[in-house]
Amino acid sequence: MQDLQEAPANHLSTLLDLWFSNRDSRGWVLGTVYRTRGPSYRKAGSMMLCDDLGRHYGLLSGGCLESDIQRHALKALSTGKAATIRYDGSDEDDVAFQLGIGCGGEVEILLQPITAESNYLQLGELRNQLKQRQAVVFRQLIPANGETCADLRPLHNEAEKSGFPSQRPVLAESNGNLWLNTPLFPAPHVLIVGGGIDARPMAQQFNAQGWQVSLCDPRPANARPAYFPNCISYRCHPDALPEKLDLTSIDAAVAMSHNLNLDAAAIRLLHQSPLRYLGLLGPISRRDRVLAQSGLSYEEQQQLIRGVLRAPIGLDLGGELPESIALATCAEIHSVLHRKSAVALTAPSSQARLHMNSNPALQE
Repeated sequence: MQDLQEAPANHLSTLLDLWFSNRDSRGWVLGTVYRTRGPSYRKAGSMMLCDDLGRHYGLLSGGCLESDIQRHALKALSTGKAATIRYDGSDEDDVAFQLGIGCGGEVEILLQPITAESNYLQLGELRNQLKQRQAVVFRQLIPANGETCADLRPLHNEAEKSGFPSQRPVLAESNGNLWLNTPLFPAPHVLIVGGGIDARPMAQQFNAQGWQVSLCDPRPANARPAYFPNCISYRCHPDALPEKLDLTSIDAAVAMSHNLNLDAAAIRLLHQSPLRYLGLLGPISRRDRVLAQSGLSYEEQQQLIRGVLRAPIGLDLGGELPESIALATCAEIHSVLHRKSAVALTAPSSQARLHMNSNPALQE
């Protein structure tokens, strides 16, 4: 069984790997949030797994509802029928209120037994598609009489025209049935160029998010596998990386080799890749030296500076140690990949957005 102590235990990819390796040796139930009203810890499309040993993996709340969800999951497993449950944090008679979860919103959860008869809810194919870095729409039937059904559809640019969401889960009717359509994307792929001591906490932070992490460093003393578990290492110069790795699969990259030549090569290699984030460790003065050594034209350098290049890297969290820099950089990349501003949630503009997100009448 996969060691959850070394994996992002709440990430969907970890849950699918765990289930896949034990799919026929245990009974399983998939729990999915399919509708919320008001504030809630997790939103529609969030998933967890429950097994017949009374254990659950992943979270649909902050940890306060999981035991009760597990109890209902065991009932669904014994009957072989899908079921729905509802928690209302504002109702004094509801178990959610009695547990004191405090959010005050409503959460509706779908429980689906995962059986060979239901083709394992297509979870095996979903796992394969995500490992192949294919985005999909996972469709789950909201049962009227215990039906268990799920299927997969490709996610493409015309998804919304086809009635499927491109970014957010959507409840939609089809032929008289209610379906939850959840877009699912492969884990972000992050490249680190440089495998020194300060790259270790950086890789650890990325791994903790469930991201795919690749490491490039040609120097024998660096990037040793023992210090970079769960990373794919390429012991080559950045110039040789295209022969070993599909650069179009990379979503973000950080150059932190502490070597001007290697960092310049990384910038030269990646400046035309479809990255959403390209970070360069060091102050602005070092950035200018690296760019000058990269061989890029002045126009290309300025385009990078105005575009995806971040140097210095990270949010201004006030830290100086490698662990603090890794935290600040991971947070910055996370905000870029999720198209968020990275401002404090207590800022007035953030409070207005939170109010809109928690009020169904204000949502589109």
